[in-house]
Amino acid sequence: MKIGRIAALAGLLVAGVAQADATFEIKLMTPETALKAAQAALKSCRDAGYQVAVTVVDRMGVAQVLLRDRYAGAHTPRMARAKAWSAVSFRTNTTALADLTQAGKPQSGVRQLPGVAAVGGGMLIEASGSLLGAIGVSGAPGGDADDKCAAAGIAAIREDIEF
Repeated sequence: MKIGRIAALAGLLVAGVAQADATFEIKLMTPETALKAAQAALKSCRDAGYQVAVTVVDRMGVAQVLLRDRYAGAHTPRMARAKAWSAVSFRTNTTALADLTQAGKPQSGVRQLPGVAAVGGGMLIEASGSLLGAIGVSGAPGGDADDKCAAAGIAAIREDIEF
């Protein structure tokens, strides 16, 4: 009888653990936070004399915000989104992705996937070890300049997203 009770109790404990593992919680940026990051990135580029587009995506790569400055090139909204999506999808900033996927390197095939932008300007938005999304900037003269504007966007929300 005791063995039956122990077995039943063990079964309940195992079932409880399985249920707890069946779901998890994640943190998501609010649209207001994403907008604040995009606006700060746009301002940073404007202050440097660049006309750009900025996209902020959530942790699943879905666009939350897109801003395009009035004289930014027609290609910049699509490229900003591709940079943000690539960063969050591959869990790495796109400047690093550009290096990792050079011709002849083991990950070079990644560049052939639809929607991948392996050029600077896409940066992860993380807080307390959690991925919240990414920001992509396109239109400045080079990926390093796009990165600086993206970093300014992240800096603008740093205190808001730390938890």
